[in-house]
Amino acid sequence: MEKKFGIGIDLGTTNLLVYVQGSGVIFNEPSVVAFDIVTGNVIAGGHDAFAMIGKTHDKIRVSRPLRDGVISDMDAAKALLRYVFGRVQNVINFKQSKCLICCPSEVTQIEREAMRELAIQMGITDVFIEEEIKSGAIGAGVDIYNPTATMIVDIGGGTTDVGVLSLGDVVLSQSIRIAGNYIDQEIIKYVHKTHNLVIGQKTAEYAKFQVSTLLEEDEERFCRVSGRDLVTGLPSSTKISSKEVRELLLPIFDEIVNVIYSVLEKTPPELSADIVDRGILVNGGGAVIPGVKEYIEEMVHLPVKISDEPLTNVVEGTKVLLKNRGNYLINPTD
Repeated sequence: MEKKFGIGIDLGTTNLLVYVQGSGVIFNEPSVVAFDIVTGNVIAGGHDAFAMIGKTHDKIRVSRPLRDGVISDMDAAKALLRYVFGRVQNVINFKQSKCLICCPSEVTQIEREAMRELAIQMGITDVFIEEEIKSGAIGAGVDIYNPTATMIVDIGGGTTDVGVLSLGDVVLSQSIRIAGNYIDQEIIKYVHKTHNLVIGQKTAEYAKFQVSTLLEEDEERFCRVSGRDLVTGLPSSTKISSKEVRELLLPIFDEIVNVIYSVLEKTPPELSADIVDRGILVNGGGAVIPGVKEYIEEMVHLPVKISDEPLTNVVEGTKVLLKNRGNYLINPTD
């Protein structure tokens, strides 16, 4: 029987990662694509396109294909995948490969079929779609194929997915469109209202990385943000503190905790017993915010573990999912 190479794709709202069997993760860049408006051609993708956000003229359009966990621009999503497949094609032969695409749970069946069809058009005949929450759990080292339940909280860019997995699949899950990008927008609104300064999303994201925390810190940390002054209309800057950002984060994480409560209330008793023993695993970019573990533990009274590699677990999990599809070349050093 012919052996096939595996391609694993984590199609996230914020970042897109690609794993190729035998080569490891060959692509880990923002889910952004830039077009020439006149010709419609893709001129950049990933980091290069991300650097253009908020800085383009009227001949270039920069698009984030996914927003809030759903595909908001299907043409851009196809263009981004086509751009990535072009990079992959230099590594392996598509005719001898199988492809797993992991996407947010909110992506519709029609959108999943569109992504699957695109991969087929590129020459890959064996294509299947999985939910990120499942692949992320596997990438975090969880054996989801046994009858013991695991609860996963995946705080991504567009959505926070909360799910319970057992016997190799998702038993129940729930999503909320409050995650990393929502935090960025709340920072933008706060700086606008409190400091009379208009800042962009990239600046807000930078501030989030620098000073976001859920911990009550003895010493405040500060971050300088720049933008346009609302009063004078001139370029200006201000400082925001970790205390200010913490006040923004608390109600956001209260909403996330409410989703955790909702899923726990619907979890069958035997699986609930497992969660009491094993606790909750937190995955995704939001997991790196200091104090997430302590805050969720305090609110739900269950042990919480932060994944060791929360940003790459989904694409790492595709290795196992591809292997379990059957005829797959395994390189133990990958």
